[in-house]
Amino acid sequence: MTHRFDLAEQGVRELNRALHAANGTARADAWHIVNPRGLHNVAVGLDCALDVTVEGHVGYYCAGMNQRARVTVLGNAGPGCAENMMSGLVRVKGSASQYAGATAHGGLLVIEGDASARCGISMKGVDIVVRGSIGHMSAFMAQSGRLVVCGDAGEALGDSIYEARLYVRGAVASLGADCIEKPMKDKHREELAQLLADAGIDDVDPDDFRRYGSARQLYNFKVDNADAY
Repeated sequence: MTHRFDLAEQGVRELNRALHAANGTARADAWHIVNPRGLHNVAVGLDCALDVTVEGHVGYYCAGMNQRARVTVLGNAGPGCAENMMSGLVRVKGSASQYAGATAHGGLLVIEGDASARCGISMKGVDIVVRGSIGHMSAFMAQSGRLVVCGDAGEALGDSIYEARLYVRGAVASLGADCIEKPMKDKHREELAQLLADAGIDDVDPDDFRRYGSARQLYNFKVDNADAY
């Protein structure tokens, strides 16, 4: 069943109430949301295999806490898109503002434009693929998951990173504390090729990317650094 919801006629609370009515069920309805006009909290907290298309730009926290649903934004997304996502797919056809995919535990977030600062901050298992470039402090304290950037990365990439894996095709302005470049082995190329395929990106070569991750020097207290505390 296909539903159409006009946010110029009804509010975001009514929309989310209608979407949440399917939570926890096996329903796989399609929803077309029109006139989002940059509103915040569109399609948050979903827990069902819905297919949601938002025809326009959205504000803060679109598709936050997503589970199982497929959410497509036909425009740009404000801060916190797909924050704390658990599973499913969130695709932004335009660009995303700050901390896209923050603290997300699973699923796939695809940004076809650029992502601003702190993309993937504290990511905990999500896969994020950015067709364009990302801003500074991205993957800060990233614990697990994969971040793929087909463009450039801003300053302090991967600062205080744990075990997340970062793949960047373009230039990296600088690496954050404890983040280093690591060898690209065959298994990493295969992993990257699959991530690009899942994101629908078929015109870039995995061999053009470099891999970054943790040097694992911040895991334990070192007495020689006591004066810094």
